[in-house]
Amino acid sequence: MGKIPPSFRSALSNPNLIHRSSSLIPSSPKPHHFPNKTRKPHQKQQQSQSQSQSPKPVSVFKSPNLQEAKSIFNSFVNSSNAPIDSRFHNSLLQSYASISTINDSIAFLRHMTKTHPSFSPDKSTYHILLTHCCKSTDSKYSTLSLIHQTLNLMVSDGISPDKGTVDLAVRSLCTADRVDDAVELIKELSSKHCSPDIYSYNFLVKNLCKSRTLSLVYAFIDEMRTKFDVKPNLVTYTILIDNVCNTKNLREATRLVDILEEEGFKPDCFLYNTIMKGYCMLSRGSEAIEVYNRMKEKGVEPDLITYNTLIFGLSKSGRVSEAKKLLRVMAEKGHFPDEVTYTSLMNGMCRKGETLAALALLEEMEMKGCSPNTCTYNTLLHGLCKSRMFDKAMELYGAMKSDGLKLDMASYATFVRALCSVGRVADAYEVFDYAVESKSLSDVAAYSTLESTLKWFKKAKEEGLKF
Repeated sequence: MGKIPPSFRSALSNPNLIHRSSSLIPSSPKPHHFPNKTRKPHQKQQQSQSQSQSPKPVSVFKSPNLQEAKSIFNSFVNSSNAPIDSRFHNSLLQSYASISTINDSIAFLRHMTKTHPSFSPDKSTYHILLTHCCKSTDSKYSTLSLIHQTLNLMVSDGISPDKGTVDLAVRSLCTADRVDDAVELIKELSSKHCSPDIYSYNFLVKNLCKSRTLSLVYAFIDEMRTKFDVKPNLVTYTILIDNVCNTKNLREATRLVDILEEEGFKPDCFLYNTIMKGYCMLSRGSEAIEVYNRMKEKGVEPDLITYNTLIFGLSKSGRVSEAKKLLRVMAEKGHFPDEVTYTSLMNGMCRKGETLAALALLEEMEMKGCSPNTCTYNTLLHGLCKSRMFDKAMELYGAMKSDGLKLDMASYATFVRALCSVGRVADAYEVFDYAVESKSLSDVAAYSTLESTLKWFKKAKEEGLKF
């Protein structure tokens, strides 16, 4: 069927911290009892900021040559009658650091302070250097050695790294795909200077989940808790639960929910939605309903994403009648169906062969002021082709074309194959032309699909197959 856009939110935030210690690493397994909208977070996670933001660089340096950079700086100082503040110096440093090595950048900083003693480097000055250390591609030095060099310089000049420094380094290293360096550095800074704030910590946990095994993530969390008293909060557990749900490890997700409840946290709507999403991905509608019921028992009010997730999951698993009932329930609760809701339900109806009913739902959707999107049309087009309703499929395709909507790969392939199977090759070529013109698919993908379909059709005719 047409691809159902993801209905799950990725923004995670909650400031509550855990007050008791508990290990994430399980001693033994404990058995336990999609849509285009993204979640609006219950509280937007704030990011730790440096004390002063780095100014926009002045583009004055065209060459990484250190002597040239010194000469340019000298000309600025000598030609200026007014005092030059630190923002100006930091702008020059950032401009030069963006094209030079970190060692030359440090040398340039030293030249600025020597030539213009009124300039006193502040924390943002060293943060500029630190950012470029994390991005360095100089093969002569490891990234961590360059960071240590900068941090040592910072400390020797009487400025101690703070949580903003930790945050800047962690985010820069993760952005540069140096997650292992970020782990090593955050532990070192926690030991020598200060521990990270919860936002930096969760940012690193999220990046670890993307690139490392779950056991390594758990080991990092336990080490930060036992050695540096940095404890996971509800956001941390939500990140972990989302990760295990994406890997279809629902038993582990349930275990993590038990742990966070033991730690005194109350699962929120987003967390329950995350677990329901995991069950829906596996077409396990019954378990998703159980989570929904448990959610209500705990006094957590379902939101639009909850209902969209359940309708998607139930429709996917063939339980369309139950999905329709939820459509009424959500409206009674004040959550009006959107294009995600309708498309999910149409998907399930088309899967069951109720294509005409799905088309009727399209009309109802538009009458209620909800505009169908590309996914809605592709879902219906796919269903019409599967039901061999080619005339209606062509009508729907005409509506898509007039609205400038794109075909997805699955719908295009099914549509072209269906048209060829009934001898409507000219229509198939017309669909091919539109797929290319509208940039729905690459020329290669569109042509190869049409070519393989025509070869299949020719062979089928030679073998006397009837369609």
